[in-house]
Amino acid sequence: MFDHDRDRHEDDRVISEELKVRAQALRAAGKTPKQIARELGVTRAVVTPLVRGVAVERPNRVRPSDLPLVGCWISRQWSNGLTITDRPADWVDDRKLRRMAVGAGLVSVVVARADGDSASVCGFLVDTYCLGVKNAVPPAASTFDDLPYFLEDFFAAYDSAMIEAPIELARHLVFGAVDYARELGFDPHRDFYSAAPHLGTWEPPSRITFGLDGKPYFQQGPYDNPDRIMRTLDKSVGPGNYHFTAVTLGG
Repeated sequence: MFDHDRDRHEDDRVISEELKVRAQALRAAGKTPKQIARELGVTRAVVTPLVRGVAVERPNRVRPSDLPLVGCWISRQWSNGLTITDRPADWVDDRKLRRMAVGAGLVSVVVARADGDSASVCGFLVDTYCLGVKNAVPPAASTFDDLPYFLEDFFAAYDSAMIEAPIELARHLVFGAVDYARELGFDPHRDFYSAAPHLGTWEPPSRITFGLDGKPYFQQGPYDNPDRIMRTLDKSVGPGNYHFTAVTLGG
């Protein structure tokens, strides 16, 4: 009984913190408390204390998406297990997709834009099979000379070089995965809201059908709470309607 109570309180803390982060990000983007409440599905009374004191972005400030695009890069095998409708010719990937190869279901995306004499760089780690954006790197300044080193570090976990990709693909991949994960009951990592403006305006739906062959597949990572995630999937799609690979830790 006590374990269930602890899990419930943990879930409540996570939900409360995610709500606060999302509310503050929307406020910083210029949304009114009323608009934020509508978007988050809560009352204005809930939103107001969460956003009190948050600076609002001024309308005349240059939007990140208006900055010149330096480049966009995506890890290989990004399309593994996914279905793409009317696939554009420049949405390229490895010619041979090896099922569950490195990069399948867990995709890295980097976007760099020119901001004066430096580059503004951000990144996303996207679980295309279940959880959406699991991690993100907020925009940070980098010299153009240092950008290759940033890319090398960001994609170091993969066994092949990243692919230069159109920004439209990044939008459909990142925003589409977030929309899919939210349908399953999962919100993106808090830093997603800081990095997302670099992608530009999102106009759903995505051309991409997410999930492994269209079905949620949870692959446990080192920082995931498998019990909480599978409880959420049980509620959203029902037991037996998703796949999972969980790690058993030894005593």
